[in-house]
Amino acid sequence: MKFTNTLVVFSLTFIMTATAWSQDILEKQEAISYTLTNNLGIEIAKNNTEIAENNASVLNSRFLPTLTGNAGASIDRTSTEGQLANGEVRSADGVETTRYNASVDLNFVLFDGLGRLYNYKALKEERNLTQLQARETIETTMLQLFSVYYEVARLSENVGNLKQALEISKDRLDRAKYQFEYGQNTGLDVLNAEVDVNTDSINLINAQRILKNTKRDLNLIMNRDLETDFQVDTLVTFMPGLLMEDMLSDARENNVNLLQARSGEQINEYGIKSVRSGFLPTVGLFGSYGWNRSENNNPLAFLLENTSTGLSGGINLSWSLFDGGGTITQYKNSKITYENQELSKQQVELNVERDIRNAWETYKNALFIYEAQKQNVATTENNFNRTEERYKFGRATSLEFRQAQINLLTAILNKNQAKYTAKLAELAVLQVSGQLLNVDF
Repeated sequence: MKFTNTLVVFSLTFIMTATAWSQDILEKQEAISYTLTNNLGIEIAKNNTEIAENNASVLNSRFLPTLTGNAGASIDRTSTEGQLANGEVRSADGVETTRYNASVDLNFVLFDGLGRLYNYKALKEERNLTQLQARETIETTMLQLFSVYYEVARLSENVGNLKQALEISKDRLDRAKYQFEYGQNTGLDVLNAEVDVNTDSINLINAQRILKNTKRDLNLIMNRDLETDFQVDTLVTFMPGLLMEDMLSDARENNVNLLQARSGEQINEYGIKSVRSGFLPTVGLFGSYGWNRSENNNPLAFLLENTSTGLSGGINLSWSLFDGGGTITQYKNSKITYENQELSKQQVELNVERDIRNAWETYKNALFIYEAQKQNVATTENNFNRTEERYKFGRATSLEFRQAQINLLTAILNKNQAKYTAKLAELAVLQVSGQLLNVDF
């Protein structure tokens, strides 16, 4: 049987098996769904985003007034002695005085030099920064997911190819034994064939072991039972019409690292304005409603019981004319911090342009290698078919047949490697350009 026919039979068998076990195929979108829902790193990023959302609420802005309730009670025991106007002296031992008080106090800052306003804007921008950090976590996790997913796909194809190589070696061993029985070759051919069968068996076992380990790696990323078995989709399609200039333009607008640098710059700008508010006065309103009561049994007292209630309020102004230079120093440092953030943003811009150009170059080279490897497969397959025909008619040695078989297997494995390498290079381009989460996997 020719190798091409064997491949056809294997392909049909694989399709039938995949159809029969379609419920066990882990589709790409299903893997994404598992990861977005269960991945622990993404869960942490979501929680951090929720914290930032809470911090950016008006309840954390200091724009709202404060309302405080106060209450207290005390008791005093004293001895007292006093002389009346008529000269009479009176004294009392163990005089008790009890006091009770309660109040509700209101404070409301009308103006604080706009410090609250810029702090609130900074909190909102920090929320945006946290969302960008969460997006970066998701992008990184998606790249990790597909790196392992496509590795499972590559190893799955390799296992199938190694099975076919083993079958060919077993057929060759059977043929060598048959020919030896009829005196058409020596026992050396049989021994060589047995060695090749053992070698192919070991290669297959090792590939199966690595495949199982890699499936566990994929289950770990999706945070599900590590021993869950599955098949993956080995179909790889490339996005048509990608242009480097478009990717570079998208990167300048959407690259997550660049967006984070811009967000950090904005936060520092708000920080400068917030510190500058320390040079301005603070104006506020205050109000209080209180209740007080006292009781005592002092014979010298005019009032044995006293109860009072009252409402008070007013406006206050405070202005730190000089605080020893602390605000001035803080203002100068905040301006320097902003300059550093500006320099950092420029560095990120250069890095992003370099990364997109490098990623694009890697992607184009990977596509070229993939096409070249496909051509190598066609060439080595043709050579194997011819060698197989010559081997059947005794015009090629078993060593020549084995070498042709190894060359074909190597070409197929290299083609599979090139295919998935090119796909991961494409995903890297999309990630740097900020489009990774906007495409259909």
